[in-house]
Amino acid sequence: MARSLSPASSPSAATAGASDEKVKVQAKSDFQISYTGQVDEPPWLATMKADTFDGAGFRSFGYEKFVRRCDFEKLIRDDSFTIRCDIVVINEIRAEESTEITTTTAIVTVPPSDLNQQLGDLLESEKGADVVFEVGGQTFAAHRCVLAARSPVFKAELYGLMKEGDTAGVVHIEDIEPRVFKVLLRFMYTDSLPEMEEEDVMCQHLLVAADRYNLERLKLICEEKLCRHISVGTVWNILPLADQHHCDGLKKACFDFLGSLANLSAVVASDGFKHLCRSCPSLMEELVVTLALPGSHA
Repeated sequence: MARSLSPASSPSAATAGASDEKVKVQAKSDFQISYTGQVDEPPWLATMKADTFDGAGFRSFGYEKFVRRCDFEKLIRDDSFTIRCDIVVINEIRAEESTEITTTTAIVTVPPSDLNQQLGDLLESEKGADVVFEVGGQTFAAHRCVLAARSPVFKAELYGLMKEGDTAGVVHIEDIEPRVFKVLLRFMYTDSLPEMEEEDVMCQHLLVAADRYNLERLKLICEEKLCRHISVGTVWNILPLADQHHCDGLKKACFDFLGSLANLSAVVASDGFKHLCRSCPSLMEELVVTLALPGSHA
């Protein structure tokens, strides 16, 4: 691309105009000034970095102060000179094209996963069950591979050195109620808890079972639910449970509840508090120290 100037024109600006405002391109350019017939490299040569030009509010590009007039006049031969601009257009994927791809309306709808529901149905049907648990006189059929995948404790009991049961595949479970074990078993298949009557009582039993079988997610779910059931009538039972099973969040929630003078006074007057003092003296000492800290009372 070349542009002619008369000797009287000012060479301080070497520019190239943009004429098509609808074209959007990325380009880089070389500018040089020389005299007609010059074979050696011109003394004034500059290269612009790649840039994008779209024509919007844009009329020129280049260098406003490319060469001093006194130096430029030395290049004039026979009252003529040449300004040369080499432009290289860089091909690239148009933004409009990529936008069309990303905004294409989806014609395939992917349904939500129902794996948990299917595993729950598998538990209910007892198809393929290869182990039976006897809990409080009731039996529950299950699948060893599912339990082993969910709980390292069950894995050790069913496959490892701790393997329990007789040749008929019956495993006897002690120290847990049948209704609690049923909910525990279903959680291991579906990763969810059903609606439960006496939720606070059930969650206390489930928390103990979850800790026993190393079901950390179930333990945290029970811990979160119990935080919402802390009251004057339950805190004396929930607090030692949280301490015994290392539920730090639940324990702090109990301490925060007892940080209220009104709540503390009501709890101290109850029989449950007297039992707590007798059964967990170290926990009571920790409670006293915690409540003595500044800002602990509301």
